[in-house]
Amino acid sequence: MMSSWQVIVDAMPLLLQGLWITVKIVVISLLIAFAIGLITGLMNTSSNKILKFIATLYIDIIRGTPLLVQVFFIYFALPAFLDIRIPAETAGIIAISANAGAYIAEIFRAGISSIDKGQREAARSLGLSQVQTMRLVILPQAFRRMIPAFVNQCTISIKDTSLLSVIGIKELTQSGEIIISTNYRAFEIWGTVGVLYFIIIYGISRLSRVLERRLSLK
Repeated sequence: MMSSWQVIVDAMPLLLQGLWITVKIVVISLLIAFAIGLITGLMNTSSNKILKFIATLYIDIIRGTPLLVQVFFIYFALPAFLDIRIPAETAGIIAISANAGAYIAEIFRAGISSIDKGQREAARSLGLSQVQTMRLVILPQAFRRMIPAFVNQCTISIKDTSLLSVIGIKELTQSGEIIISTNYRAFEIWGTVGVLYFIIIYGISRLSRVLERRLSLK
């Protein structure tokens, strides 16, 4: 019988391949989600009732339904309705992006709303336009306050990628399942999978703390 260490060593190439797919999906999804969140967050803080309604509707739908249902809808239901084919990895990226985007939109809304209205009034009195006020005055201050929430959403999205194994994406969790189906060493493999997830999330958490300290000194 193989030792636990040998089982882990033999499994590592496939697990690292799955880890790479996980990281790739998370990075692409969060970049898209950040753009979605920023636009939706600005819409949600707008005085325009139509834009505010659209943003609120999107956020409520995403936050009111499980991510797994969203994954199934994008991968199975939407292609069947539109008579198209969406690759599994693309569907996964769309699902994670749309899901994280709604939560990031709320982070932006809360961050923008936390800035004193006097800041906005002072900027406008200096001749700055509404766009310039938001870009140069409000968002830089709000962003510092939003960093912990952004990091929290990032870690959630990393863990959410494990759900994509249900549509056959060979990310980290699916890779672990494949290995276990051949060697039946669940303890070693799931333990290693957990450690790999922990390393990524812990690294992001440490990086965010460094960023927070540097921004607080400015």
